[in-house]
Amino acid sequence: MKITDIHTHLIHPSRGKNWLFVKVETDEGIHGWGECYTQADRDRTIEIHVQELANYLEGRSPFEIKHFNHWAYHDYGGKRGAMELYCAMSGIEHALWDICGKASGQPIYNMLGGKCRERIRVYANGWGGGSTPDEIANRARQVVDLGFTALKFDPFPGRWRTIIDRSVEVEAVERVRAVREAVGPDVEILVEVHRRLSPLHAIRVAREMEPFRPYWYEEPVSVRDPNGLQEAKRGVNIPVVTGEELYTKAEFRDIFEKRATDIINPDVCNCGGILELKEIAAMAEVYHVAVSPHNYNSTTIGLAATIHASATMPNFLITEYFLNFEEIGQEIARPAFEVEDSHIRLPTSPGLGIDLDESALANRPYQHFKSRNLPHPADER
Repeated sequence: MKITDIHTHLIHPSRGKNWLFVKVETDEGIHGWGECYTQADRDRTIEIHVQELANYLEGRSPFEIKHFNHWAYHDYGGKRGAMELYCAMSGIEHALWDICGKASGQPIYNMLGGKCRERIRVYANGWGGGSTPDEIANRARQVVDLGFTALKFDPFPGRWRTIIDRSVEVEAVERVRAVREAVGPDVEILVEVHRRLSPLHAIRVAREMEPFRPYWYEEPVSVRDPNGLQEAKRGVNIPVVTGEELYTKAEFRDIFEKRATDIINPDVCNCGGILELKEIAAMAEVYHVAVSPHNYNSTTIGLAATIHASATMPNFLITEYFLNFEEIGQEIARPAFEVEDSHIRLPTSPGLGIDLDESALANRPYQHFKSRNLPHPADER
């Protein structure tokens, strides 16, 4: 079997960022789907990487996945990694696994060592609404009524930037308190910080949140400051999560050796793909670190790739499900995933166990992201 063509589908889901799907075709009529993580204003750059990599893949076997990953980084990338390259590699890699599974008549998790569980636990994200603690609490209660037993939100108001304003910290703590009172003691609350705090502020805020028993404290300090993250982890009594801004096994090594995190959240759509995510999880297992894959945006192919990799991990904890993209997932996926009691059952059909409706994709044309105007320095108060 040989790869004959690789196509990209860059679509807009009606809100947020554009999504980038990859379709790989073969001379035996078997095709595979993949999904690339995207960033606003950088989505077309990622698409170009996919198209350039495609020039080298045509005529090769789709089964040579490990060789593709090695070659793409060492030869195509010249050992110079970047988010765009890893996103492109990841989307292609998913599609190759999808083809291999279909050709072998097996779901991908059976080709990775077999499943450790029948269902994958998910937490709700993308449910936010309102700005006051009471409004957020009411929305959280509605999410729990849908059957979710865990939910994540960023309680810090304002832009994604370093926070030194005490009033912002107080507001974040108040929002966590309100959500805990709304959902009761048995629902897990996952606190997102988006890498905005210094170690000192991260510790102070976490200690004030501790009485409300957050399930975790996600990216309080950027992992690009591993010593600062380590300092924050040692100063709080909430499990710390990091990994969303790291790519490939090599970038996780230092975090494990420093014991700077309790849980990692690499994303299968940008870390290098399904196999790379599984290998990162195996490294984490040695250091007694749990794995909770990040899954921003996807309710289709990226989610499927996450599910298959997660099924094989003894140290898997929970993964991400975006409620605000559930409807479009049902529109473009065949079949769409269903969440029941905060879990998704493993697919049993060969490959990823999911296909995309190309006519539905065509109805969601790409939309150029209109850049936000950079604030004037005088406005940065």
